[in-house]
Amino acid sequence: MTFAIPPHVEHSGAEDERRLALAYVTEAFAEAILAGIESESFAHAALFAALQELVETYGEAAVAAFASRLPERIEAGEFTVAMKH
Repeated sequence: MTFAIPPHVEHSGAEDERRLALAYVTEAFAEAILAGIESESFAHAALFAALQELVETYGEAAVAAFASRLPERIEAGEFTVAMKH
């Protein structure tokens, strides 16, 4: 049986939960920076932890398919929060 990672959340309850989860991750990121951890090191660790959790939940093939779409999403600005000058 193959499971796919849903590309979009279909109901607001899940969307609210993802926003809350992002707030927790953002807070942890800020605390790590205050503790002297380099932001790049924390970002790499967070990505590793996230991918590890996704693989455990959905399997390697589904996560590989999800990750293969990341370059397009990054280049489209989906993860950009501030404009660079």
